[in-house]
Amino acid sequence: MSERVAVGADHAGYPLKVEVVDWLNKNGFAVVDLGTNSADPVDYPDYAFAVGEAVTSGKADVGIIICGSGVGACVAANKVPGIRAGLCHDTFSARQGREDDDTNVLCMGARVIGQNLAYEVLKSFLNARFSGLERHQRRLNKVLAMEEKYTGQKC
Repeated sequence: MSERVAVGADHAGYPLKVEVVDWLNKNGFAVVDLGTNSADPVDYPDYAFAVGEAVTSGKADVGIIICGSGVGACVAANKVPGIRAGLCHDTFSARQGREDDDTNVLCMGARVIGQNLAYEVLKSFLNARFSGLERHQRRLNKVLAMEEKYTGQKC
């Protein structure tokens, strides 16, 4: 079974989202396209929330969110309990975020990253898995405890 990837973008991220969805489809991923579907102005928190909900509900295994800088979408996505979103514009951070921090959402800025680099970052993120090493699990447990303290939910 192919990995299910939820993808969302605001208007600034829309052109890159089209390319990312095409790349994911061509590379055998099951895409859950959550919009937006045009360059008409929209609000990035709506799409960050949709992707976060898709991941935490199990409709998708991981998520990709694209806005202008990637920053706003990353901030918004991390408000969804259970989401560990990372803003990545390089392959090392994309891979390391999954392996060490168990990130489940990749955020990118369409005004920051080019199409070819975006594909390389995607590959790094999607090919990596959480290492489960004791030191990384210990740190992740601390993050999860913080989230539980402030949300009252075990994530």
